[in-house]
Amino acid sequence: MRRHVPSLTTAVLGSLLALLLCAPAASAHTELESSAPKDGTRLVHTPATVRLTFSEPVDLPDVHITSDGERLAVSRSGHGDGDGGDRAVDVAVPEMTGRSRLLLTWQVRDMEDGHPTSGALSFPLTATAKDTSGSDTASAPMPSDGVRTVWAAVRWAGYLALALYVGGLAFLALLWPQGAGDRRTRRILTLAWAGGLATGVVAPGLQGAYGTMGSLGDAFRLGTYRDLLGTEAGIVAACRVLMWVLAAVVLAALLQAGERAARSPGWRVGALAVALGLLRTTGMAGHNGEGTHPGWGAAADLVHLLGVSVWLGGLTLLLLGVLPRRRPEELSAAVSGYSTLASVSVAAIAVAGAVLAWQIVGSFGALFHTGYGRLLLLKLAVLAAVLLIAQGSRSWVRTRLDIAVLLRGDRATVRPFVYSVAAETGLVLVVLAATSLLVTSAPGR
Repeated sequence: MRRHVPSLTTAVLGSLLALLLCAPAASAHTELESSAPKDGTRLVHTPATVRLTFSEPVDLPDVHITSDGERLAVSRSGHGDGDGGDRAVDVAVPEMTGRSRLLLTWQVRDMEDGHPTSGALSFPLTATAKDTSGSDTASAPMPSDGVRTVWAAVRWAGYLALALYVGGLAFLALLWPQGAGDRRTRRILTLAWAGGLATGVVAPGLQGAYGTMGSLGDAFRLGTYRDLLGTEAGIVAACRVLMWVLAAVVLAALLQAGERAARSPGWRVGALAVALGLLRTTGMAGHNGEGTHPGWGAAADLVHLLGVSVWLGGLTLLLLGVLPRRRPEELSAAVSGYSTLASVSVAAIAVAGAVLAWQIVGSFGALFHTGYGRLLLLKLAVLAAVLLIAQGSRSWVRTRLDIAVLLRGDRATVRPFVYSVAAETGLVLVVLAATSLLVTSAPGR
């Protein structure tokens, strides 16, 4: 039993490495595949149109082409699927006089997760000026670091709210129904719901501003929300907000009826439906749809989020709800039951995380040669530290829980377990922070 966690860690890391070694290359974000005329072609005069073909289908509102700071009109290419279809757009180029070079900067927002990519095209014009050197060089636009930082912080708060709400409900329904009347527990669930709704409303604006490479102020403009809602990422964001609204009904029933609601089959079914909706709509905003098997990625992401929620939500209610009361009957039922539930959750997180890494990173080398891969390794290192601390908690449950129950929750006996659970909870919050950075970063290639 003492060797359970180290063995699990070794198995997880071994499985992850094996999956990455045999994984196919993962698909990246939308990139420019070709242009007509080709980049760098020497032109006699300004072309009427330039056709751009991307690696994935694009929506016209998500394609921004500028020249000298002026946004150019884009239209769907008239060619069939064999020539690009919905991956190609035509850019209307105004006639330019007295210029030695045509410069086009492009940026496109990925239809699935809203992440932007950008680049530049440069065409020398031989019929105009002689000197083609100097400051006439193309510069690709870049997303705002400030917007990304705030977006990552909001995503972290959103993940925390999701884990506390879903994991808290699961803990009450499965292990501690009488906790529905505990004041601290009710406050945690209420704050989690409010935080989830708030981040659900704010995050789409930040995602839209990041996708269009705007400023932090653009994140709170009505136009940013309107543009994003026309995309797949915007529809998912709207559904997530709707699920948080429905979550208020489940929470209100629990706050009103207390333990009776937590034991009710009808309430449990409703809570399960809302929890699955929250987990699915949250997962759809990440990178799990990228790669060669998006179905596997979606299923693994759902299991991964559920495992983290049950783990962190249970830890929080255990730390702030059960342990401060130190009631023998609650310690006996909730602590021992949660120890088993946490072990199952960690196993689910490990398996699902390995599948997601295989799906998104796509190769073993990308773990070390991309920022995304290195951040993923950091997350795994923190997770390994959490598992070691969790082993200490399980050791206390196995050897000291019965003594604590016999001593009716003696403070000195329970204190080491409280410290262990607190350390475990703190490090899981760090894991959530790494997850939010991964979601707002371009995946490894």
